[in-house]
Amino acid sequence: MSDAFTTRVLNISTGSSEAVVDLTRQCESFLRDVAAGRDGLLNVFVPHATAGVAIIETGAGSDDDLLAALHSLLPADDRWQHRHGSPGHGRDHVLPAIVPPHATLPVVDGRLELGTWQSVCLVDTNKDNANRQVRLSFLG
Repeated sequence: MSDAFTTRVLNISTGSSEAVVDLTRQCESFLRDVAAGRDGLLNVFVPHATAGVAIIETGAGSDDDLLAALHSLLPADDRWQHRHGSPGHGRDHVLPAIVPPHATLPVVDGRLELGTWQSVCLVDTNKDNANRQVRLSFLG
C-alpha cells in the first residue's frame, strides 16, 4: 500500500461488566493489510472519555490484576463530582488519566514489535457503554 498514513476503526463490544479486551490480533491483522513490510508506527486510539489503552500481559491474571488495581485507585462509590450514569460512574471519567486513551507502538518490517508477554488491550470500566470504537492508524 502506498499511502503513508492508513486508518481502520474497530467496533468492540465490551459487555455490561468491566473489561480488558486484547486487541493484539486485530492490530496484527491491520498491519498485515497496510504495512507491507515497512517500518513505522502504529497508533491505537480510543475516542471515548471513559476507556483507555494498556500494553500488558494477558491470560496469566495481569488483566484481572489491572482491574483490581483500578478498583483500589478508583472506587465505584459516591465520592465523584461527575455523577450521571450508574453509581460511581465518575471514576470512569478519571480512568484515561491513569490508563491513557492511546498508545504508539513500533512496527518493523510490517510487524508489531511487542515484548514477549506484551499485548495491546482496551481497558473499559464503564458498564454503561458496551460499544466502543478503537482507531488503528499506521504511519509508515
